[in-house]
Amino acid sequence: MTAPIIEIRDASKKYDGGPSALAGLDLEVNPGEALAILGPSGSGKSTLLNLIAGLDRPSEGTVTVDGLRLDGLGEAELARYRRERIGMVFQFFNLLDDLTVADNVLLPAQLAGRPRALARHEATGLLERLGIARHARAFPGRLSGGERQRVAVARALMNSPRLLLADEPTGALDSPSAVEVRDLLAELNREGQTIVLVTHDTALAASCATRTVELVDGRIARDVVRTVAG
Repeated sequence: MTAPIIEIRDASKKYDGGPSALAGLDLEVNPGEALAILGPSGSGKSTLLNLIAGLDRPSEGTVTVDGLRLDGLGEAELARYRRERIGMVFQFFNLLDDLTVADNVLLPAQLAGRPRALARHEATGLLERLGIARHARAFPGRLSGGERQRVAVARALMNSPRLLLADEPTGALDSPSAVEVRDLLAELNREGQTIVLVTHDTALAASCATRTVELVDGRIARDVVRTVAG
């Protein structure tokens, strides 16, 4: 039986002076799943994603991703984990406006010290695969929101991560662009990419998630495995 790619055990997170953002949460995610984390503001969605990304640590409990105990790693090891094992997509793209599309996509490979010629070849392939190769020499400010998010996804995939994390990936997009990104994430998952996304976009969850988890007050209120519409 395949081991889970994410194992979270009895994880709690409490910030100074406030209630618990997470309260004894247990979660497993298997390779190939597309998990949508839903819930109202303040339910713990972003905190959970940050624990999986190694951007925050649990106050109690353990977080294991791809065989690594994140809660026991130092900052340099966490940075290496983020660079080599996961890709991240953000609501507001987080692209560097003074770099071309191609150079934005290349950045993770450069940070990982990969050979430049090979990385450029792979970046070109990603841009073609995501339908934005014609924009390779453009700057992000010249692109639509949907195109910029495609660039962000290409960048996140540059180092072939085991896990793709997305934080409100359609939150800053108009409706047609949001549909494009939903379709892209669904296609990536069908090709085998494991995805965990936080969203308020129920249409996004309905179109590309194979499983939905709803958080309420830092606890899992619902956990539903579902069949994605074709």
